[in-house]
Amino acid sequence: MIVDSILNSKGRDVFSVPANMSVRDVARRLQALNMGATIVLAEDGSLAGIFSERDLMKAVAEQGSTALGLEVGDFMTRQIRTCKPTDGITTIMQIMTNKRIRHLPVLEAGEVVGVISIGDVVKFRIAEAETEAEALKAYIASG
Repeated sequence: MIVDSILNSKGRDVFSVPANMSVRDVARRLQALNMGATIVLAEDGSLAGIFSERDLMKAVAEQGSTALGLEVGDFMTRQIRTCKPTDGITTIMQIMTNKRIRHLPVLEAGEVVGVISIGDVVKFRIAEAETEAEALKAYIASG
């Protein structure tokens, strides 16, 4: 299976914020949407980084409550891993595990076409395993 399979089932909506939005406003949006990360866009609309719960914790640890009034661009992760819709799920799981990341922007022709989380991957793998188990049961029962 490939990343595109996950996007087809979960959707391709991408939540993004500008780099000059305050950490407080981004944190509020993440909380309201029950999300763990957001894409951060540069002024030209290109991918500038990703801002996650981990980045929020780092900002508060370094700056205290002052961080909440600063720009998310000051604390976002700039060197981010990305994937393509054609990448295999096993490869994505290895990247997420080895790099200790929970969100991967999906790029196609340089444009963000989705974001997958470790939760999306786990949910997909569980559904895939259940489908395989049901197919095996049906095969054994027919035998």
